[in-house]
Amino acid sequence: MKYQKFKKDINKPFFSTQEAYIRRIPLYASQLSLWKKQGYIGTLKRGLHYFVEYKELIIPEEISFLLYQPSYISLEWALYHYGVIPDITHAITAITTKVTRTFTNDFGHFIYRNLKPALFFGYTVETTRSRKYLLAELEKALLDYLYLNLGQIDRADDLSELRFNYHELATILYPTKFQHYAALFHSKKLQHISNLILQQCSPSLN
Repeated sequence: MKYQKFKKDINKPFFSTQEAYIRRIPLYASQLSLWKKQGYIGTLKRGLHYFVEYKELIIPEEISFLLYQPSYISLEWALYHYGVIPDITHAITAITTKVTRTFTNDFGHFIYRNLKPALFFGYTVETTRSRKYLLAELEKALLDYLYLNLGQIDRADDLSELRFNYHELATILYPTKFQHYAALFHSKKLQHISNLILQQCSPSLN
């Protein structure tokens, strides 16, 4: 099949070899190799590719969702997105119910941390130009981060080392939702730490 015909049949910025097979669009490994050498396509992971001419239309958040499902963006990337931590993260961080994985491709570095299925909640669906991705609500992103770092946090002094922007946090955090979500983790230590977080925010909340 000619490249232009294939691109027209796919009709979106990215594609998988499985999708081409299901849609009965002829595609051979030799074609993929040639198109990649010619600079027409790039690889996101094995079996998943994108059209290079559409690269500027694709955002890393979309790629995060494509690479590994189920997953939602959370942890450091989400906390920076909400203005809660000051340092730019150089990886898209996400939660999954599958095993922990990492991927690196032309769109960056992608890290997936595991939580049990019962904790896979607290996210919104973000629609993009060509697809979608899932983004943790602020309260869930914060709890995911705290839960996966419980071994490093024991008291209020430890929280200061995390460099949270409590002024910003207090303006956007919903305390009732935060406490409700914290209880669903069934961790006394997490609930204690979440209470410390609320205490740090309390001057602004009041």
